[in-house]
Amino acid sequence: MDVSLTRNFCIIAHVDHGKTTLSDRLLEHTRTVEMRVMTDQHLDAMDLEKERGITIKSHPVTMNYPSKSGTIYKLNLMDTPGHVDFSYEVSRSLAACEGALLLIDAAQGVEAQTVANYHLAAAQDLKIIPVINKIDLPSANLELCMKQLEDILTIPAEEAILASGKSGIGIEDILEAVVERIPPPRWSEYPQTRALVFDSLYDTYRGVITYARVFSGALKAGEQMLMMSSNQRSEIKEVGVFTPKMTKVASLGAGDVGYIVSTIKDPSEIKVGDTLTQHIKPAQEMLPGYKEVRPMVFCGLYPLESNDYEKLKAALGRLRLNDAAFVYQSESSVALGFGFRCGFLGLLHMEIIQERIRREHDVEIISTYPSVVYRVKVVGEAEEREVDNPINLPDPGTIDYISEPTIKAAIHIPNRCTGDILSLVMEKRGTVDHTDTLDDTRIMLTCVLPLNEILVDFNDRLKSITSGYGSMDYELGEYREADLVKMDILVNSDPVDAFASIVHREKAEGKGRQLCEKLADIIPPQMFKVAIQAAIGGKIIARDNVKEMRKDVTAKCYGGDISRKRKLLDKQKEGKKKMKMIGKVNIPPDAFIQVLKN
Repeated sequence: MDVSLTRNFCIIAHVDHGKTTLSDRLLEHTRTVEMRVMTDQHLDAMDLEKERGITIKSHPVTMNYPSKSGTIYKLNLMDTPGHVDFSYEVSRSLAACEGALLLIDAAQGVEAQTVANYHLAAAQDLKIIPVINKIDLPSANLELCMKQLEDILTIPAEEAILASGKSGIGIEDILEAVVERIPPPRWSEYPQTRALVFDSLYDTYRGVITYARVFSGALKAGEQMLMMSSNQRSEIKEVGVFTPKMTKVASLGAGDVGYIVSTIKDPSEIKVGDTLTQHIKPAQEMLPGYKEVRPMVFCGLYPLESNDYEKLKAALGRLRLNDAAFVYQSESSVALGFGFRCGFLGLLHMEIIQERIRREHDVEIISTYPSVVYRVKVVGEAEEREVDNPINLPDPGTIDYISEPTIKAAIHIPNRCTGDILSLVMEKRGTVDHTDTLDDTRIMLTCVLPLNEILVDFNDRLKSITSGYGSMDYELGEYREADLVKMDILVNSDPVDAFASIVHREKAEGKGRQLCEKLADIIPPQMFKVAIQAAIGGKIIARDNVKEMRKDVTAKCYGGDISRKRKLLDKQKEGKKKMKMIGKVNIPPDAFIQVLKN
């Protein structure tokens, strides 16, 4: 097919605004998938995606659409995630497209990630087609959506298409708009072959399968391809397109989106964002539009059974292959044995990776408390050190200052919740830069918050205060100095690595007391008194005791002189004293899980 008849586009929106349902209707309308095999959320391949009703991975699909003018167009669609933690998936899909459908829920209007994804698409110079979805809902407010479209996103309201993914309203209009408004594939005149790698997956029988968008030239089986970032070459075994299952074709030409099976067997050899070219006539410059992502949240992952270490290592290697934002390296802990230090984009990202390890690779794991990357200035050293694990923090006496990463957050909330949200932001050591009124019922707060403070419960509390109507989008800000200290948890005077954390000095005592109480409840009773303590340096700031078991040694004395009982009790006391000195407390693995969950 002529390259001028190809259109590459993606669907972007806030989480749960109906992207996957709309893509289902597009597949039905273009008869790409037969009705007898059609399922809800058809492009969501993972069980996790169907269960949670969210998209985690972007899914490409090729459709043929006969337009009203009679011309048949080839449409390459990429369904993208909406959650802020998966924004790197969105950026990769955008780099492989020329246009985007910006979906807005008619009942909820423009939300935080709608704005963020719009700016991502605008930065890539894509043609944006606004679609107001779910117009058949009783609570739909079209007038408000049109006003927000013009005021917040500066898109003329007349450009918007009214649709409903559920009932199939406006699907024809959307397809016609894609054909008319989105330009044909760009950079197709470039003399050499260039293809952008936007995803990949590992197949046990075929090795690494690369997902690529061809910008110029062609790729076909039997040719030698070259990866421009590493100069590594390999032979192409098969090429094909997604319909949405993998379908083999003779070659992939300019503007096509498809997969490539090559002789590469090692997942680490493919780098997402790389440019593929032909080995015989290689391209001189790589494709632009892709940026390296850096993880923001770190935690340790350890196998529950120590002999599952190799299995966990293999699982992480495979997940790393098709998840460019996930990083890991080996580490060991006195309490938990051998494991890995892993980096994620956010808490949902962390939760999904852990769940995928358990389900897809059948490895039971324990995760340590999430932390962020701090910058530490040590007296006498010219440069700052980066610390992502509390155990690696230098001696407090040698530290000049510690700075922590901050985020710039845009929080969309109903007016009535302003006071509660402001007190939540203050509790998390944040500041509000300014507030913008979006309409009669909603406002947007622009805040600066320490990343460490929003890790665990910020999003949950935002949702509960706003009854689910609040939404947040954030980007990484600058590093700021703060009064941070390392808090150790001591069990019977021995520090436990897994519970060490870096906290703000003002919050250390409260957090220490909470952890000590929790551990004292979870650790089973011991034969001697065990103290659980929270300490900053040499100073104990909180303490609790594990219940002790006590044998009634005087039970056999049923009379006689009191000195007989006293003698037995003194002997028991001496024994407990000796036990305390040489005794070891084994913390059960589920204790780590319960404490870290809370």
